[in-house]
Amino acid sequence: MSQKRMAPRNSSSVTKFILVGFSDQPALQLPLFFFFLGIYVLTVIGNLGLITLIGLNSSLHTPMYFFLFNLSFIDFCYSCVFTPKMLSDFVSENIISYMGCMTQLFFFCFFVNSECYVLVSMAYDRYVAICNPLLYTVTMSPQVCTLLMFCSYVIGFAGAMAHTGSMLTLTFCDSNMIHHYLCEVLPLLQLSCTSTYANELVFFIVGVVITASSISIFISYALILSNILKIPSAEGRSKAFGTCGSHVVAVALFFGSGAFTYLTTSFPGSMEEGRFASVFYTNVVPMLNPLIYSLRNKDVKLALNKTLKRVLF
Repeated sequence: MSQKRMAPRNSSSVTKFILVGFSDQPALQLPLFFFFLGIYVLTVIGNLGLITLIGLNSSLHTPMYFFLFNLSFIDFCYSCVFTPKMLSDFVSENIISYMGCMTQLFFFCFFVNSECYVLVSMAYDRYVAICNPLLYTVTMSPQVCTLLMFCSYVIGFAGAMAHTGSMLTLTFCDSNMIHHYLCEVLPLLQLSCTSTYANELVFFIVGVVITASSISIFISYALILSNILKIPSAEGRSKAFGTCGSHVVAVALFFGSGAFTYLTTSFPGSMEEGRFASVFYTNVVPMLNPLIYSLRNKDVKLALNKTLKRVLF
């Protein structure tokens, strides 16, 4: 056992953390600030715009857009959890208080976990729409959709509570430098001078649940693909692919970038690579989701045109 774990001090010895961020070179701080500011502005405008568009147009009040509304809400919220702090760190001291760090950790885990299960609900919605179209209205009733979203948030809350609750039991007594741009689970565990067994167990259990969720998505799309290939007309197959193509891209980006990040950081000495890899699923994916779901979506384009005409004329 390392010396760090042999001689723990009082947990109150660490009252604040230093977020290392991306670079300690002063010349890079301002370019990085404007780069991430641009991403954040696009994320806020895109997600709030999609939320407003869905809310204002009754033609988009369907199960698919109800889930998309929640996805945009989550993307907006979880980018707001850490991006403003990250931007301020480029131009001022990159210090966060202990409770501020734990609060950031909780909300980040809550929204990221919730997004996983919203994506599962969206996959189920597409499965029912393509594989059981005659039962779609009954199966995806408003009550069922509300229940699916409620469960997504409850499971996300449970995962966040488990991570944050176990983190609060740790003692941080040596270094207070977090080698990341936000309070993430794995970088925080590296700073503990007490046993992290419970935290690692929680991380493993939550990881298993999320992995099972991603597998259920892949199964849903395997069944969807099987049904699409049975459609006799090329036009019918193209239309069916079009209804779920955006979701497949969003799922691949979110789960793929998340898996790459955590697989990268699981190797010794690879925390640096994981920090840069995590930019994709924490910053880039929330920015891309509104574009993915709107650029090739005729319903969204039509609703946008109607809304613009209503506002401008």
